[in-house]
Amino acid sequence: MSFLAFLLLGLIAGAIAKAILPGRQGGGWFMTLLLGVVGALLGGWLGSVIFGIGLEEFWSIQTWLVAIVGAIIVLLIYGLVTRNSRRTTT
Repeated sequence: MSFLAFLLLGLIAGAIAKAILPGRQGGGWFMTLLLGVVGALLGGWLGSVIFGIGLEEFWSIQTWLVAIVGAIIVLLIYGLVTRNSRRTTT
């Protein structure tokens, strides 16, 4: 998969993950792209380790599923980390 296709996959996977997760996640399109790409990398690695599938073809449903699951995991972790910084102490 080319670098631009991987960035597009990460952007779309991050946007889908944001739409799936409940609540309001911070960050704009750049943060979505960054978290989606990191999630796609994580999902591809986990998919290859656990199931023997990775990020091979752009139009493969397996590629999209592991990228979206990875993006969801990264967004959940990002939400847990930034949740504490958004709280105000009074």
